[in-house]
Amino acid sequence: MTTDTLERLRAELRERADVGVRAQLARVLAPADDDELLGVRVPLMRELARRYRELSLGDVDVLLSGRVHEERFTGLLVLAERVRRARGAERKPLVDFYLAHTGRVDNWDLVDGSAYVVLGPWLVDGPPEALDVLDELAGSAWLWDRRIALVATLALIRSGRFEPTLRLVLRLRRDPEPLIHKASGWMLREIGRRDEPLTVDFLDRHASELPRITVRYATELLTPAARARFVRTR
Repeated sequence: MTTDTLERLRAELRERADVGVRAQLARVLAPADDDELLGVRVPLMRELARRYRELSLGDVDVLLSGRVHEERFTGLLVLAERVRRARGAERKPLVDFYLAHTGRVDNWDLVDGSAYVVLGPWLVDGPPEALDVLDELAGSAWLWDRRIALVATLALIRSGRFEPTLRLVLRLRRDPEPLIHKASGWMLREIGRRDEPLTVDFLDRHASELPRITVRYATELLTPAARARFVRTR
């Protein structure tokens, strides 16, 4: 059973659908055959999530359970809004809800738009054992759980804590999925924005054992000479 509020949100998403955006999303996301793409831009979904931030978790569950891609994305953004406004232990039930629904976070845009804003604050401000969830996700057979683990550490990186990311990059260096290698390189690049010597030192020690695409992503902000030195090792 759905609520009137949920139905209004769904109607507004469809009102904002754009055929051109849908065609673009179909190219870059390669969605599953049973996914429905409306073609709604992310800023519009963020705006709706702010307006519908009081949506119940039951309604968010309905959104995540459907096959409309933008409904799942907006549901995740509503969850992020609730996490942003929560404090301390209030975040734990929201994190648990997210972790129970990662099976519906099933494309890279859904991961990248939710992991560091839903799970991230709990990693930063939660108890020390909050970081254990990263190892659990990294050990999952589900590709998107592993990407969630990496992308969630962006919140830690922004708070100046780099070790959990570096540990995961090494743990997942032999992952069979290129989307994991790209996420690893992205996170290393974000560390480099804040501490380039640390990233260079890490690459000096480990570039030869990292996937080539990880090294290429990680070195995008380095000088051309430094980048060429590391890329040549791969």
